Amino acid sequence: MNIEIWSDICCPFCYIGKRHLEQALEEFEHADEFEVNWHSFELDPAADIDPDQDIYERLARKYGQSVEWAKKANRDLKQKASEAGIDFNPDRIIPTNSFDAHRLIKLAATSGRADEAKENLFSAYFSEGRHIGRHDTLIRIGTEIGLDRSIVKEMLEGDDFSDEVRADEQEARELGIQGVPFFVFNRKYAVSGAQPVHTFTEALEKCYEDQQSETVNK
Repeated sequence: MNIEIWSDICCPFCYIGKRHLEQALEEFEHADEFEVNWHSFELDPAADIDPDQDIYERLARKYGQSVEWAKKANRDLKQKASEAGIDFNPDRIIPTNSFDAHRLIKLAATSGRADEAKENLFSAYFSEGRHIGRHDTLIRIGTEIGLDRSIVKEMLEGDDFSDEVRADEQEARELGIQGVPFFVFNRKYAVSGAQPVHTFTEALEKCYEDQQSETVNK
């Protein structure tokens, strides 16, 4: 059984949603029968790699609000992230373009390390204040999860996996996905947003029940 997830590294709700799904899987008896596949989605494809604004100024401009509004929103988000076991440090976030980070995840997937790459990128961006738009940061993250440094460097300097990232984003448009995180279970059930753990548990149970029913009816 398959769980497909469209998400962006720069999306805090994607990180929280990942944690909620993981918790649901940890508590689900048949979790080992599910395979998780990550799909790319850029919330801001036109984002600069080196912006001239911090996260608060960027959010304020995006939503037409004040910087104080953005700071309060992030304080509230910090609490939600903490409840999910995430060390969320908005003061340290460096807003940037996530396209190359998505390419790194695609490279990692070729050796079964996509989930590790996703987790390390989330942590780097939201907790550690690392600049995930820069190649030197991405090379270090790649080597931290066991990828060959020269292979990561060569990938980033070229166009490898660019088509795969864009194909994911095109598929999201075809499926009508307009926001992330977006979870698709066996191409039958969808969960949109960082829903509570029990919502993911229900989706897992439905998928498993469907599989058991199909097995019996064969």
